[in-house]
Amino acid sequence: MPDRPEFELLVTQNPYLSPAEDEVHAALVVRARVPEAAGALPDVAQVIVVDCSGSMSYPANKISAARQGTRAAIGALRDGALFAVVAGTERARQVYPAQGLATANPKTRKEARAAVRKLTASGGTAIGRWLALAGRLLREHPDAVRHVILLTDGQNGEPAEELDRVLDEHRADFSCDARGIGTDWLPSELVRIAEAMNGTADAIRRPDDLVDDFAAMTRTAMAKHVPELRILVSTTAGARLGFLRQTHPAEADLVGVPLDERTTAFPTGSWGAETREYHLRLALDRADDAERGTDLRVARIDLEMRPPEHAGHVKAGRPKAVIVHYTDESALSSRVDPALAHYAGQAELARAVMEGYDAHGCGDLAGAAARWGRAVVLATGLGNDEVLTQLLRLVDVVGEPGDGVVRVKQDLAVEDLLRIAVISRQSSVSVYGSSVQEEPRTVERVPEGPAVRCGSCGREWPAGARFCGDCGRPIMV
Repeated sequence: MPDRPEFELLVTQNPYLSPAEDEVHAALVVRARVPEAAGALPDVAQVIVVDCSGSMSYPANKISAARQGTRAAIGALRDGALFAVVAGTERARQVYPAQGLATANPKTRKEARAAVRKLTASGGTAIGRWLALAGRLLREHPDAVRHVILLTDGQNGEPAEELDRVLDEHRADFSCDARGIGTDWLPSELVRIAEAMNGTADAIRRPDDLVDDFAAMTRTAMAKHVPELRILVSTTAGARLGFLRQTHPAEADLVGVPLDERTTAFPTGSWGAETREYHLRLALDRADDAERGTDLRVARIDLEMRPPEHAGHVKAGRPKAVIVHYTDESALSSRVDPALAHYAGQAELARAVMEGYDAHGCGDLAGAAARWGRAVVLATGLGNDEVLTQLLRLVDVVGEPGDGVVRVKQDLAVEDLLRIAVISRQSSVSVYGSSVQEEPRTVERVPEGPAVRCGSCGREWPAGARFCGDCGRPIMV
């Protein structure tokens, strides 16, 4: 309908496979556009979860910043939004309102800000219990855009399996943006929460930054137009689902819900006007006797959204197919789609950042410099300004960034080390992400000329190959 957000789907891949290959990869680019004549925004419900454990009292500006940031988030709520504030210690306590969710208006905002001023720090940390209370509050409003802001300064005191249980139970109940403050929290825990709950993870480098960050997260939630979008992957005979991973704006493994023997639905949370990208892998039966020169559909991709006025899902955008075209021409089958090459580079960037982080933590400064130098090269080439900016807080670049020679700075702030770990999975947009336009595909003949060699792994490929079929990196000639 014209008054609803419109979704566009692009499936891009190199469909040409050798009959000996047993998998196919495709990039999915999904864009949501909001028409100027879009209808009223859907209901939105937000819970702000504030760590009030004893460690938040030292230094004192942490709990003070938490109070100010929460008040800023309350101020950014649009009129009519549903909201609650939860204080987290070894238990979860509802600060405002006394029960259920309040409706944002001048009176309730004033009351909530007054309640938040009284927050104090004492007790332990049980993040699973905090999120479980948020989930119970939001589960009562299934038609709304449901959002949680989570702030913590420490490691979860519960068993890992308890947090996993809560994340699994409430995965469909809300999205969660998780933030760490101070120096005692675990990046891996925040990333795990954000991945499971279709949200973001980040570090608050300075307590004073909390006000702007909380307000920005709230404004983003208030502007969402679709409570839920899901991606359906339906395979044909001879093909099986391998995985679907989000690759932009941050890398995250998606958990699918089987609908039938061949169809799996992947919830992606709520959407505003934005673009996200995904990497799909399908496993294939061996096809040594497959017909050459023919397009074979191995999967169908559909988008379904849940509009506010519907209990179920409706189609969103046109479906697209994943195609296999078997060929004996190695120059065709060896090529890697630019988007998939971009995703491979992003994955390598995340690994390099974390390997440098681990090396630094073990006192191996030479190892940290080597891995962070490689990360500088990758972040520069991929246009990942967010990760590059943070890397430059940790290292000095010697010469050109593309050379990858760096020196680790002395006396690094723990906050900067934590932030590089938690944002290592943030990614830049691919070549297709800025414009969802599908170009017609034609079979290209093998160019004549000498073989080309991959500068990364050393393998040779026929003339005209642009990407290495082994490591996926561009071949520079």
